[in-house]
Amino acid sequence: MQPKVLIIYTGGTIGMIRDEKNGTLKPFRLSRVIKSIPSILELGIEIHALELDEIIDSSNMTPDIWIELAGIIGEQYDKFDGFVVLHGSDTMAHSASALSFLLENLAKPVILTGSQLPIGLPRTDARENLITALEIAAMKNADGNSLIPEVCIYFEDQLYRGNRTHKFNSENFDAFLSLNYPILAEAGVKIEVFEHRLLERPTKKLVVHQKLERNIAVIKLYPGLNFRIYAEMFLKNNIELVILESYGSGNSPTDKQFMEDIKELLQNNVIVYNVTQCREGHVEMGKYESSSELATLGVISGADVTIETAIAKGMFVLAATTDVEQRKQLLQISLRGEITT
Repeated sequence: MQPKVLIIYTGGTIGMIRDEKNGTLKPFRLSRVIKSIPSILELGIEIHALELDEIIDSSNMTPDIWIELAGIIGEQYDKFDGFVVLHGSDTMAHSASALSFLLENLAKPVILTGSQLPIGLPRTDARENLITALEIAAMKNADGNSLIPEVCIYFEDQLYRGNRTHKFNSENFDAFLSLNYPILAEAGVKIEVFEHRLLERPTKKLVVHQKLERNIAVIKLYPGLNFRIYAEMFLKNNIELVILESYGSGNSPTDKQFMEDIKELLQNNVIVYNVTQCREGHVEMGKYESSSELATLGVISGADVTIETAIAKGMFVLAATTDVEQRKQLLQISLRGEITT
């Protein structure tokens, strides 16, 4: 029996066509994307496809669409062996992270892919990305189960854990990196899957979560930042989680006013989540004097989580519980392989 894979089309560069009037790129329908790659019919995969009601540039991605995507996968879950989500690259890491949390006990592959060039151009990377993503989504293990039990990104010969990935390049085909976790598979003449790096296959039934709480804020530290302005704004607008993009291994200014502002946020039950600005490495509060006071005040560490995942995880955790201590605990443990434990 042929494996069955569902393509879900959201938009993005992979399905863009040039508007003859103004020269800009705009999305077109899924049927034209598939017709541009007739060889996918020779893969030995039963392919079905659907598209969102509104095809978007990924810059317009929202948490509501993440919930919609998770709902579609949940509804179609028992009918297919895997899923391929065609998505713009700009917010792909955000979406992959969000889906990883929304799809609890996922035992089948959800592969996000796209391209740097539209599928209709001669030099496009879209064909290889889509064809290989379909092949990976259809893979099964010796027991006949889907091989990849997690949300991933496939781009330019590499399969990444979705919630470990970020876009680092807007010019080249190798647009993504996963610096704190190794790749899950590599496509050459053969597709080599590093099974020991995959998440453990769940034994429980899939749970599709349908709520994300947006009441979060992200603030990036920089020399000369007047943090007081932001602290007042966060308190006035009932922000519940502040993601603090700190220096190095979690360092921050040590001046009295900054620490007083952090303390005030914490006293008002605002969680402060310390995530490093560095794309590689992790937060280690207390390693330097400039981070030890944050730890003493009660700021929690994001370890080696990416900023994209910190945002998605924050939305998920805030929606999961209203208990501040439970929220802190969930943020600091690995729920879907998003941090190194």
